[in-house]
Amino acid sequence: MRNPTVCVVIPAKNEARNLPLVLKKIPGWIDEVILVDGNSEDDTIAVARNLMPGIKIVSEDRPGKGAALRCGFAASRSDIIVMIDADGSMDPAEIPAFVGALLSGADFVKGSRFLQGGGTDDMEWYRRIGNWGFVKLVTWRFGGRFTDLCYGYIAFWRESLQRLSLENDDGFEIETSMNVQALQAQLAISEVPSKEAPRAYGVSNLRTFPDGWRVLMTIARLGLPLPGSRLGTPAPISNSRLATNSTDVRNPNP
Repeated sequence: MRNPTVCVVIPAKNEARNLPLVLKKIPGWIDEVILVDGNSEDDTIAVARNLMPGIKIVSEDRPGKGAALRCGFAASRSDIIVMIDADGSMDPAEIPAFVGALLSGADFVKGSRFLQGGGTDDMEWYRRIGNWGFVKLVTWRFGGRFTDLCYGYIAFWRESLQRLSLENDDGFEIETSMNVQALQAQLAISEVPSKEAPRAYGVSNLRTFPDGWRVLMTIARLGLPLPGSRLGTPAPISNSRLATNSTDVRNPNP
């Protein structure tokens, strides 16, 4: 059996100063790197091509992180997709841990800043409270054992996208939507510890309270699936043992 190919998808808007901190750290064995540009007004595209001549540049079809990620997913031809931010807060050196968990049996792997070995230097106290509250709400409503929810360091087998419906998720809520839908689809989910650094340069596009509201509305929407929705339909679950440096977060009583 051939080795699976791996793609890294990076949504970026005005991240020219941060890209060197990200692209230079991507492991050399990665097969495909896709940068989805959000109509940047700086030299984001030129810097990306200069740092990595083989990078694939895609333009988002409408504004928002979720919309950008969907464009990147559609452009990928690899077996495994890893999504990572362009602001330097996520360490590409952690990619092997995500891919390793997938190769060890997981369908969907999410980073956690709150597992042992993880951490964050980029979260205000009120965002910590909000994230904690969302984790508890998702656990109560959908089950699972998540320790983190609103964090976009995620990797998955390309075929797992067939189990997720993301067309309504244009903003930062896409991360929560993917996590919750992975639970609903009964994918084999694993968390791996991840350390989040502060944004290196520039100002975040995240708007704490408006985007927090979108996350809450996404949880509510997914908790009340429309008639005929494919959400909640069981997906094949691998019987392989998960990686030892990760935590299985599926619902123990589905």
